[in-house]
Amino acid sequence: MHNKIILKVLGILLMVFSVTLIPPFFISILYMDNGTDDFGFSALGLFLLGLSFWLPNRHESRDLKIRDGFLIVVMFWTVLGFAAAVPMYFATNINLSLTDAIFEAFSGLTTTGATVISGLDHLPPSILWYRQQLQWLGGMGIIVLAVAILPMLGIGGMQLYRAETPGPVKDNKLAPRISETAKALWYIYLGITTACAVSFWMAGMNWFDAITHSFSTVAIGGFSTHDASIGYFNSVEIEVITMIFMYIAGINFALHFTAFRHMSVQRYLSDPEYKVYTLILLGGIAIVTSYLYGTQTYGTWQEALRYGSFQVMSIGTTAGFASADFSSWPAFLPIFLILMSYIGASAYSTGGGMKVIRVMLLFKQGLREVHKLLHPNALMPVKLSGKPVSEKIMAAVWGFFSLYVFIVLVSTLLLMAMGLEPLTAFSAVTATITNLGPGLGGVASNFSNLSDPVKWFLTFLMVLGRLELFTILVLFTAAFWRK
Repeated sequence: MHNKIILKVLGILLMVFSVTLIPPFFISILYMDNGTDDFGFSALGLFLLGLSFWLPNRHESRDLKIRDGFLIVVMFWTVLGFAAAVPMYFATNINLSLTDAIFEAFSGLTTTGATVISGLDHLPPSILWYRQQLQWLGGMGIIVLAVAILPMLGIGGMQLYRAETPGPVKDNKLAPRISETAKALWYIYLGITTACAVSFWMAGMNWFDAITHSFSTVAIGGFSTHDASIGYFNSVEIEVITMIFMYIAGINFALHFTAFRHMSVQRYLSDPEYKVYTLILLGGIAIVTSYLYGTQTYGTWQEALRYGSFQVMSIGTTAGFASADFSSWPAFLPIFLILMSYIGASAYSTGGGMKVIRVMLLFKQGLREVHKLLHPNALMPVKLSGKPVSEKIMAAVWGFFSLYVFIVLVSTLLLMAMGLEPLTAFSAVTATITNLGPGLGGVASNFSNLSDPVKWFLTFLMVLGRLELFTILVLFTAAFWRK
């Protein structure tokens, strides 16, 4: 492994992240909320730390190997998570323990949206902005942003890109060069965020809420500047806008790119993952709305549709916003919604979960096995869009699924052994490993009542889910470290 190259890259990424503390610094000045020192000194400290990594190794120039890429991604998310906690921990106008500050920072950066903070309506604007901004940066992956400049520094970025991007197929590039791919992703991301912010503002939000909620909506993060989340605004227009942009952000960004480049809606309609993603959400809306109305949870079908469709879109895409307290709905619905989050959004999107394309492939594989019972000697490849999927990819999908289920079960049992009741343990694991955010039982409102060891474990699950298991778990194998 190229240790000097790894330190050089980490230094660059830390210096890049230190620059992101400048906006909340100026927000603090604008609102005079006494947070300027917290963000100013944190930005300076992180920049100097990154500089100390980069300066001695600045002349190193080699291509990254696959092991280097995995190690950098995991190290950077770990280091960055701790670094992002610094302004929160030292903030004089909020009172967070070290564990809570780290939990909140990792939750923001991984776009999980689980929080240990209550009284959001009374927090300083600079802290509120910072929490939302963390989600926006984590949404597409700050490493994809930084990788756009690595080739200019003599460092190939493809291994970082493969380790960072979600989904089972990671070698498809939108443009011939990796830097162009990263730039294309971020232009799309920035454009959708801008459109979302303008839409929120036109629907009645003030400019601060419009921008900050666009951050967490497009990142499918779920953080809000209010304890009541989107329900604070009590606006059908704002709820519809949120649903639209959560839906858009949950679509494969490569699909956005090709559709925009060819100026063709047909690109969406011909994509099998997009069609299944849409059908899952529409089916969920139909089930939840019917059940809410049938059980008289809401008096009219319009209310049932309003609140049911919002929560399906929010939980189904793993955003985690709330327009109502879904945990108090009839017991079938909270469990149904939580289970929907395991499917999650599309691959190559800002959403969490296992990704729709994996679920599709698992379903197709199951059907193939049934058909092979009738025709045991027939060759029946799994196909997507009429093209066969390689057995290598199918094996990887099955491996991911089995490992995912195993980790969820073991983690739930572990939390129960640490004192949590079953529903709280299961929903806490689900909320973190799928990067969903809200849970049920003891974590329905927030995660502040959990013990510190539980919070540390859930923080690990957030990163594990964000990097889709293998990127982290490969570091725990002897083969990874063997020369």
